[in-house]
This record gives sequence, C-alpha cells and structure tokens, in this order.
Amino acid sequence: MQTIDLQTTQNVTIEYQLASLSERFMALVIDFIAIIASYWILVLLIVIILGESWADYAFSLFGAGTLAIFFLLYHFLFEFLGNGQSLGKKALSIQVVRLDSEELSAGDSMLRAILYFVDLFASFGVLAVFTISSTPNKQRLGDMAAGTVLIKVRIVNRFALDDILNISSLTDYEPKYLNVRQFSERDMLLIKSTLARYQRYPNPAHRKLVQSLAQKLSFQLGESTSVTHPKEFLKTLIRDYIVLTR
Repeated sequence: MQTIDLQTTQNVTIEYQLASLSERFMALVIDFIAIIASYWILVLLIVIILGESWADYAFSLFGAGTLAIFFLLYHFLFEFLGNGQSLGKKALSIQVVRLDSEELSAGDSMLRAILYFVDLFASFGVLAVFTISSTPNKQRLGDMAAGTVLIKVRIVNRFALDDILNISSLTDYEPKYLNVRQFSERDMLLIKSTLARYQRYPNPAHRKLVQSLAQKLSFQLGESTSVTHPKEFLKTLIRDYIVLTR
C-alpha cells in the first residue's frame, strides 16, 4: 500500500492511499464502455431522426478520429467539472488531485486528457504502465506534466466515528490532560496515524512504537507515572485536544 501526504489549505497534512495500477485500469475500462455507448447512442439518434438513409453517413462521421476526440472531451469535461472523477474513477472511488492541493484547473484536466494519446495510444499503454509502476507517486506522463496524482477517495487511517461520538461538548466530557494544548494539530495527526497503523497491523514493531510514543508524550505532559495502557492514553490525548481546542 503506497501513500502520499498532501497538505490542505489549512496547513493540515493528511495521508491518502494512492490508486493502484489495477484500479486505474478498471476505471479506464469503464470509461471506454461509457464512451463507446455514447458513440452508438449518437449514431442511433441520427438514424432515428434523419432516417436510415443517413446510417452510412453517420458511421463515416463517427469514425476513429471522432472517437479519439470524444475520449479527450470526455476526460477533460468529467475531470474538470466532476471534481477530478470520470465515471470510471467514481465507480472505483479514486480521484485526480493536485500535489499542491489546489483546485484542479481546466488546463490541468486538458493536459492530462491530451497526454493520454502519448501514455495510452501511441505506446499501446506501455508507457503508462511503466511510469505508473516506476514513479514514487504512481504517476503517468499526464500526471507528471499537470502535477497531479490519483488517490483513493477515502482517507487512510481514519478513526471510526465511535472513537469520538461521546465528545459533544465540555459538559459531558471532562479533559484529563489539560496540558495537551501545548501540542499542535500536526502532533495529533501523528498520534492518530500511529494508532491506526497499530490497529491495522498489530505486530510487535507497531506495539513498541505506540508504547514509545505514549511514554514520550507522557513525559512532555509532566506525568510522573509510567503509561500502563498506551493505546488508551493516546486516544485520551486526542479526545482532550479536540475538546480543549475546538
């Protein structure tokens, strides 16, 4: 599982999982089906509206060149107007985003669409497979030119809602560690990420990391006793921070 850290406009760093090569391929297959279906619908509409005598003209009009233009316009319009998601990407829950977290521009979407002809058609997909497989952020040529990546829509290592459902106000939750305010939001994200990794992969290395982090933070808070339940201690710090800083 490859991930990438993207910084929001509020200077909060969030970890996302990168879309895999197989997910990108399946999304592209769905997009091709949508494009071909649109092609046949247009041909049938011309025949229905203008008569069967126009059938040959309709087929000659919508040839390979027109399909290529359809492909370009489809990806440009859907990614620009659809928040970085074509029909295929939406079905696979993946999304195009800029590395600087700025909004995807028309120029970005057009550049990505045009370079499909190099990544996909001119090289029969070999260039796209090679660059996606070999680059650190799984980028094809179009991504590198536009400064974009494909991520999974769901944020990696997100806490379940149950972890904070009991925090609605200061009246029904009393913070235990008032000095937690000395930490930053980035520190809390680090704690959250460490806990989530341990929950996903409960091996000795991650267990030791949780224990070490809990002990270090306890020392910074001025606690004299050692942490006996590091996982619960770190969750408490997050709850206290949410209540005291919101």
